[in-house]
Amino acid sequence: MPTKRSLFRGLALGAVALVVTGLGADTPTQTIDAGGMTFQAPASWKSARPTNAMRKAQLSVEPVKGDDDRAELVLFAFAGGGGSVEDNVNRWRGFFKDADGNAPRIESKSVKGKNVEVTRVEIAGRYVAPEFPGSQKLHNKPNYRLLGGIVQHGGVGYFFRMIGPEKTMVAARPAFDELLASIKVAN
Repeated sequence: MPTKRSLFRGLALGAVALVVTGLGADTPTQTIDAGGMTFQAPASWKSARPTNAMRKAQLSVEPVKGDDDRAELVLFAFAGGGGSVEDNVNRWRGFFKDADGNAPRIESKSVKGKNVEVTRVEIAGRYVAPEFPGSQKLHNKPNYRLLGGIVQHGGVGYFFRMIGPEKTMVAARPAFDELLASIKVAN
């Protein structure tokens, strides 16, 4: 039977581990090589074989307590650019509705990757995108969020799109921002 002292020591070590984890100190990462672009992602984000040829990388993030669904991060790359940053941000905005059924507010800013500029995008609301391209059937997921990153470099448009339930996405936000800062494009 554990003593009070051993229980206290275990609780104290657990609290320290939670604080260190929460701060992101020494969180293990994985390097993802997406053919011309590399980036760092948390090792806990499970890399999977892309489900179609347009996807250059695909990762899933386990839900946090209170969410049922995983978040998914996908990297698309399009020769020729894939449209302007503004066009893509507006398309992503169309995937969501606010509480009144209108297009939600967009947060967008420029951040630095290792050797590129990245447009960072954040949108939240009810996720109502088509279930797959061309589908008439729409998702209907309240309290969802998109974290995005767009890089235009050397005639190629790279689009990071991470979508998932609110709590999971808010918890993943710092790691997503670190991922954007780690982006390196081959010259």
